[in-house]
Amino acid sequence: MFKIKNLIISCVLLTPYLFFGQHTDVINSNRPGETMSAFAVGKSVIQAEVGVYGINEKHNLLNYDASGFGTDLTLRWGLFREQLELIADLQYQMEDYSTPYSSYKKNDFKQTILGAKYLIYDPFKNYEKKTNIYSWKGNQRFNWHQLIPAVSVFAGANFTFAGNPYAFTKESSISPKIMLITQNHLGDGKWVFVTNIIADYITTDYPSYGYVLTLTRGFNDKWSGFVENQGYKSDFYSDCIVRGGAAYLLNKNMQIDASLSTNFKDTPSIFYGGVGFSWRYDAKYKEVQMSFKDGKDKKGKKGKKDKKSKKQTDEEDYMKMEQKRKATFE
Repeated sequence: MFKIKNLIISCVLLTPYLFFGQHTDVINSNRPGETMSAFAVGKSVIQAEVGVYGINEKHNLLNYDASGFGTDLTLRWGLFREQLELIADLQYQMEDYSTPYSSYKKNDFKQTILGAKYLIYDPFKNYEKKTNIYSWKGNQRFNWHQLIPAVSVFAGANFTFAGNPYAFTKESSISPKIMLITQNHLGDGKWVFVTNIIADYITTDYPSYGYVLTLTRGFNDKWSGFVENQGYKSDFYSDCIVRGGAAYLLNKNMQIDASLSTNFKDTPSIFYGGVGFSWRYDAKYKEVQMSFKDGKDKKGKKGKKDKKSKKQTDEEDYMKMEQKRKATFE
């Protein structure tokens, strides 16, 4: 009995009592889905996420067909604080557009967005999941805290240049885009649910409002898969799209991915398929620790030890007491 108690207490003492900053051991990419995650890449970290895709559209009412391919690039830079991330989101598309009476090619930037994301609430900060050293069943109970999401906001601008065939207007314009982002880590941590609520092109004649919901599952240390639903509505165009795909971790700073997208209507019907690559540069990252006790940020430095919390000290004293008692009985 004493051996079991000592083993449990030792495991508790070895459990870290510090929650590290938003930088993770392995790359955390927004690809291959369309949602933006709530957490930033980490201060001084630079991340690039690039993809290529093929498209096929057919509009039964307007009687046109469009096919081609495009490329998208997202640059993410953690700057000034752990919670802040600067973002550049670019998408360039080339396609052949044909009707019964004419056909032509069009190509241009379908999307040019510059903005910033900030984490305003982190449910893991100052939170410590308590371990019941006397009850295995108690430790297996559903953790209601996981239903509290991390919350971020994004604010940026769309840059549209004159003569763009993908734009609502043929004139140059700059229009704002804002987004509310939530993220939950569910179950044993292998499930992640992300929600984006979006208001786009707000000051134009054709503002767009939408959402994106993404559920991701990590199958093992290398593979993950996702399903996604995206909907948007404006006076110019409305649709509901479903996606699915998978990602493979090449190493802690590189990931490849593939995905498919489609919708459920014929005005137009769409089908997209693409592959992508994500890369992270974190050589200049300095580890940041946020204490569960006081929430203060601490920069990790070699040779500097943090003071023990009262809980750690009490548990160490308890273990020593149990060891002395065991020695007495023996």
